Amino acid sequence: MSLKTQIEEKLNEALKAKDKKTYPTLRLIVSAIKDAEIANRTKDKKEISDSDLTSILKKMIKQRNESCEVYKKAGRNELLENETKEIEVISGFLPKQLSEEETKKICQEAIKSSGASSMKDMGKVMGILKSKYADTLDFSKVSSIIKKILN
Repeated sequence: MSLKTQIEEKLNEALKAKDKKTYPTLRLIVSAIKDAEIANRTKDKKEISDSDLTSILKKMIKQRNESCEVYKKAGRNELLENETKEIEVISGFLPKQLSEEETKKICQEAIKSSGASSMKDMGKVMGILKSKYADTLDFSKVSSIIKKILN
């Protein structure tokens, strides 16, 4: 079952259950998917792939994390709570992220396989990791780990 179908089914379930904590976020996700589909029509693409959906969801989470930082600084706890709940709902559709230890091991293996020895080679390592682990790694953490290893 495609990711889009899963999201739509969850939305229907939340609407039937009158789950006011979940369905507004699911509607936002469906709206973002439709926006992407409309943009793809102008590029002569028919369907939106699961990897495209994953990147849309990651972008939505990143936006909410940035909002959380602003709300923390401003002391707006009720808005911070809403954003946190939205992050939880959106994260439910993403593949499970690897732990810190697993990420370190994978980074070390990629550095060995690419023969990287300095920061100049970071692009090679990132390319290897993005091709193999695009959905399961948090690349903001990956870049800091690779910098520590290569320095």
